[in-house]
Amino acid sequence: MSEIDARPDNRNIQRFGFLLLPNFALMSFASASEPLRAANLLAGRELYEIALFSVDGAAVISSSGLPMPCRALAAGGEACHTLFVCVGGGLRDWRAAEPAFPLLRRLARQGVRIGGISSGAYVLAAAGLLERRDFTIHWEHAALLKEAFPHLAPRQARYVLDGDRITCAGGVAPLDMMHALIGERMGGDFARRVSDWYLHTGLAQPEAAQRSAAAERFGTHHPALLTVLEKMEATIEQPLDRQTMARLAGISPRHLDRLFAQHMRLGFLDTYRAIRLAHGRRLVEQSPLSIAEIAYATGFSSAGHFSRCFSELYDMSPHALRQKAGKNQSP
Repeated sequence: MSEIDARPDNRNIQRFGFLLLPNFALMSFASASEPLRAANLLAGRELYEIALFSVDGAAVISSSGLPMPCRALAAGGEACHTLFVCVGGGLRDWRAAEPAFPLLRRLARQGVRIGGISSGAYVLAAAGLLERRDFTIHWEHAALLKEAFPHLAPRQARYVLDGDRITCAGGVAPLDMMHALIGERMGGDFARRVSDWYLHTGLAQPEAAQRSAAAERFGTHHPALLTVLEKMEATIEQPLDRQTMARLAGISPRHLDRLFAQHMRLGFLDTYRAIRLAHGRRLVEQSPLSIAEIAYATGFSSAGHFSRCFSELYDMSPHALRQKAGKNQSP
């Protein structure tokens, strides 16, 4: 008797729903939905049903401009075993889900397993579905979520399974997540067959890093310099001075300056400022925070100082970038 046949509940078809929001990440969606199709093909029968939903039943345009026909969530969401909120984009796109918040909460109470892919965790947080939950979100949106919901603490994991809540950072990470979910039901051998179908032999653990290592991002392998650079990324709101950073790295301030001169394009202060401004840029583009609030969140003394430094680096003021991004938010 095969592993599949040995499981009495395999005749049951599980419906996996995907609530698609404008500019949803097509790669993330495909990485989550295609393994279900492959599972049906390899099993020779329908194990999973894929259902596409939108808030109002209208087609949804993906990040690459591909329209996806959907049905209204209210017209079939209750039949789902698992429902993923699949979204990319930014805050304006995520707000399209607000009319569905009461329904998402009701489905959760009824026992539907609720998940978020890419920045879907932000939508779940806004709907009140991540209270006292372990979860993750794409690294690009983690800072925005923490600014909006300071009592929540996303993990920098590829995916997190927390009972009836499932979150995934997106990209190709859903391939790893779906391997775990299919294995949970059908067993590890069958899940490996599905992964092999997509040549996905390098399975990552849930807690694996979302981003490349600091050495690769900054182009240096010097241990003391990496210690300082990683600390810079961790202390954006309250920057540390050169003496403190040197002490943390176990070197003198003068030696720290020499390392930046030898290994980095910019000096200590300019590198630190660039890291903080990159964080600020994400908040300008994605968040409803005022420019003054963003300045505070990135360790600048005033909105004016932040704006001047921002304009020097990006040849565009924060206000102009926000208007260009179409956020239409007050400064």
